[in-house]
Amino acid sequence: MTYVYSETVAKPPCQDWMTHVSAKVEPPRPYRKKMRALTETENRQRIVEATVELHQTLGPAKTTIKAIAERAGVQRGTVYNHFPDLEGLFEACNAHYYERHPMPDPAPWAGIASPSERFRVAVRELYRWYEETEAMLSVGIRDIDAVPPGAREAFFGYFHQVARSLLTGRPERGRARARTAAAVGHAISFATWHSLVREGSLTSKEAAELMEAMLGAAVNPSPIEPGS
Repeated sequence: MTYVYSETVAKPPCQDWMTHVSAKVEPPRPYRKKMRALTETENRQRIVEATVELHQTLGPAKTTIKAIAERAGVQRGTVYNHFPDLEGLFEACNAHYYERHPMPDPAPWAGIASPSERFRVAVRELYRWYEETEAMLSVGIRDIDAVPPGAREAFFGYFHQVARSLLTGRPERGRARARTAAAVGHAISFATWHSLVREGSLTSKEAAELMEAMLGAAVNPSPIEPGS
């Protein structure tokens, strides 16, 4: 009689059962939901950070959804899922940027009784902030027409608030008031700082001192001598 031996070694029944069970085991549903939420939060953060970086380097006008998605490492659809409209994306971008680079707060200036001292403090704080945020402000103002209306109004609204704060309590009236308001508006402008510091080669402190002198001349102009 000839015996034929099979080379196949049978698995114990318990091993087949364990293999079957391990293939079916999935993480608990709350865990999966938590991980998915974490991924969505991380994606949103990457999208916001990518938008900030592109706005600061290319400017809002040249920042596309495709470029944001590529920089963030996500699909374009993911960007739209988190930010269905441009307004929401800009709001998130601004919130992230200004959290790191907060605008000078005009509220403490209101407690400075002397209008001249209030102006001096405010302009110096603004000029320090301009130094810190020059790259973003330069392209943002250049591309201001590409900025959604809400973000644009909030930006300009801040400077209107600053100007009102610096004019509060000033005694000038009539043409003197108009000259003072014009001097204040000119002094707090980013374009003025940029012209004096980047084109005029002044330090921010020197630029601020020059604006103080300009305001003084606006308030108390020298009389024009006859024949001059």
